[in-house]
Amino acid sequence: MRSQVTVTWGESSTYRFDLEEVQPMPHDLARTWLDEQFIFLGCDPIRSTGKVLMADKVLCVAQAAGEERFRDEAHRPWAMAFAKAASAALAKPVVSVDVRGQALSF
Repeated sequence: MRSQVTVTWGESSTYRFDLEEVQPMPHDLARTWLDEQFIFLGCDPIRSTGKVLMADKVLCVAQAAGEERFRDEAHRPWAMAFAKAASAALAKPVVSVDVRGQALSF
């Protein structure tokens, strides 16, 4: 089964992270990692109710981190941690994050 996370800021700015041969992140650790990044990066809840769904966290963290964290080789460990956390927290082997369109698909 294919296991991959894609993060895009448009057609010319797409970053794919192959998780096929990578040790998966445990679900609880993935949720904690995303929670910590959400706070560290100063993300705000998307919904007016203040409730933050896991999908919202994935979108917000990707957006707040910025394209550079996914593009630059110096940030590759962070980008791979994001990919592993997104896949594990959402319990989906294939995740697409469209930052510009604020959309998530599985």
